[in-house]
Amino acid sequence: MKRTLTIICLLLFCFVGQAQKKDAAFETGEWFKFRIHYGFINASYATLEVKDDYLNGKSVYHVVGKGKTTGFASIFFKVDDNYESYFDKNTGKPYKFIRKIDEGGHTKDVEIDFNYKKEKALVNNKKHKTKSEFDIEKNVQDMVSAFYYLRNNYDVSNIKEGDEVVLNMFFDKENFKFKLKFLGRETMRTKFGKVPCLKFRPYVQAGRVFKESESLTLWVSDDENKVPIRIKAKLAVGSLKADLDAFKGLKHPFKIVVD
Repeated sequence: MKRTLTIICLLLFCFVGQAQKKDAAFETGEWFKFRIHYGFINASYATLEVKDDYLNGKSVYHVVGKGKTTGFASIFFKVDDNYESYFDKNTGKPYKFIRKIDEGGHTKDVEIDFNYKKEKALVNNKKHKTKSEFDIEKNVQDMVSAFYYLRNNYDVSNIKEGDEVVLNMFFDKENFKFKLKFLGRETMRTKFGKVPCLKFRPYVQAGRVFKESESLTLWVSDDENKVPIRIKAKLAVGSLKADLDAFKGLKHPFKIVVD
């Protein structure tokens, strides 16, 4: 269960595009709740919420992601994760990213400020009381802003099975390219009914967390919302599944198939 919200973020924030759509996929007030299973255990919950805020006098979106272990699982392994992103309402580019986590005693408290004039990211490690600057790539996104920016931009109307997408991301202290492959369309059975979905295979680095580079599968709703419906992961030890458990504030109708 360690790093569960980190894994969820990496899976959810994986769409790419070129320009902002006129009709956005989301709006202020959108909220998702995910139920996370580790093997047969209902391990934790994670939420994502879109808020209005101001940063340095500028009106921005402020997204807050939280994850906590619950019930039986919390006896053996406690997780209390907080992720936040402040990003531009028009361009979607991130201005500030916050990662404050406690995962079974493994803690981080980091704030990242993006300076586009200098093309730098200022990483403030509050836990170790250090500040460092790193170069950033063009069109860079953080783990949270990417999900919302790319929901607005990735046109799936002409997507073909086997198509691949690459996204520039900055996380912790480094730039990396996050790649995923489109696997096709599939209708998923959910607590809300049958939901037509787009199915993706994100590529990750095999090792301590993931069993192999093709360990992950992601389903998102095939509608204007691009709602994350399910995530499955084969971990180095065990498996993880996250399902959409509740939502509110969707901008567009949620597409459900009626038998």
